[in-house]
Amino acid sequence: MTKFILSSILLIIHLSIDAQITVINPGFEDTPSDATVPQGWSPCAWLTTPDILPGYWGVYTEPYEGDTYAGIITRENSTFESFGQRLSAPLEDEICYQMNIQLAHSKIYAGYGNPIRLRVTISDELCGESQIIYTSPYIDHEDWRSYTFTFTPTKKAQYIMLEAYHTDQKFSHKGNILLDALSAIYPCLKA
Repeated sequence: MTKFILSSILLIIHLSIDAQITVINPGFEDTPSDATVPQGWSPCAWLTTPDILPGYWGVYTEPYEGDTYAGIITRENSTFESFGQRLSAPLEDEICYQMNIQLAHSKIYAGYGNPIRLRVTISDELCGESQIIYTSPYIDHEDWRSYTFTFTPTKKAQYIMLEAYHTDQKFSHKGNILLDALSAIYPCLKA
């Protein structure tokens, strides 16, 4: 009986580990630099120039974890920055998933000091926007805060994209959002 219980526990742990879907470099670690996408990530939008912080554009917020984090902006001409990558395994349709990210805001950021939102999309192609899975509230706090969200893909997806977002209207403003510690993606816990 003890062997059965131990085997069951080990199987559950193994299935939990296998069930996670990950990205390369979820902490956006790299050499601090302006206009650079962190290792493992690809730029997605026209004029995309995410920054690896701290140390550029007057942004010196300490990372939530590790040595660096990413910063992305929106501009007055309605352009914005975004970046994405292929997931370690596909997200299956009609399955509930959850993930977490740490978000903050910088009041400085070289004049891009307004609060904006993070929008997360998934797709079957790099930098595609077939399904919006999360739009954060406006992030106006300078301390790191955890944002957890759940989503259910409407179709199989292999890619994720993170983008600076302000509004669906044509007008936008100069704003920024800081990102760190993107979690693995797990199936939702059943209540």
